[in-house]
Amino acid sequence: MADQLLDDVDTLLRETAADVVLPLFRRLDAADVTEKAPGDLVTVADQRAEERISAELRRLLPGSLVVGEEAVAEDGSLLRHLRDGGDVWVVDPVDGTGNFAAGRRPFALMVALLSGGEPAASWVFDPLAGTMAVARAGDGTRLDGRPVRAGAAVAPERLRGTAMVQYLPQATRDRVAAGESRIGELLPGQHCAGREYLDLLTGDQQFVMFWRTLPWDHAPGALLVREAGGVARRFDGTEYHPADDGRGLLVAADEQTWHEVRAALLGD
Repeated sequence: MADQLLDDVDTLLRETAADVVLPLFRRLDAADVTEKAPGDLVTVADQRAEERISAELRRLLPGSLVVGEEAVAEDGSLLRHLRDGGDVWVVDPVDGTGNFAAGRRPFALMVALLSGGEPAASWVFDPLAGTMAVARAGDGTRLDGRPVRAGAAVAPERLRGTAMVQYLPQATRDRVAAGESRIGELLPGQHCAGREYLDLLTGDQQFVMFWRTLPWDHAPGALLVREAGGVARRFDGTEYHPADDGRGLLVAADEQTWHEVRAALLGD
């Protein structure tokens, strides 16, 4: 993959944020926010941003397909393309829509490129913080243009991270609560997967646990973390792939941390 494509998608996300998303932040009318399903919000910013991003991605890579969050809400059959052999973009135009609709931070714009059915590149942009992370498979991760590693292992009593406990089954939630004292700090969720992944790269946290694993929420960030030396696996230890159905995902800054957090919060 050419460096130019990495740069072009970086520019696309920055420009879409500046032209489409940020002008609507804290300026939405009631009619600008609707529900795709109970509790699942969509705003005009999501819709307009996805339209612009999708059109430009197809132009940048002729013959490619786009699997966007809002498009899938209208046509779930688009998910079948995640196993296609060609080039497939996965787009989350505004990750953290609930935050955005409420006038809160954080939120992010996210894109991943799958090639031959496997993650090839990804981009996560937090426009309020001005933070951009870009990864290319086999070539590492850059945070604001600089190579970054997810961080060295720390002792369990110093670990800090997030568990999205509100979505976990009750039995799993109980195990997490019982194991919380075995790690340093369990943080409240930010309701923005993109920001959670960025915080793993910056070292602000060492792990994050999710239950829901929709591809647009995790395909971009999982590649960022892996290319920075981290781990993204299902609770049973199988590697995460955006086309796989299933629930539960534990992402950690390194192999040792993944095993320590799994043992502490999920049990062996």
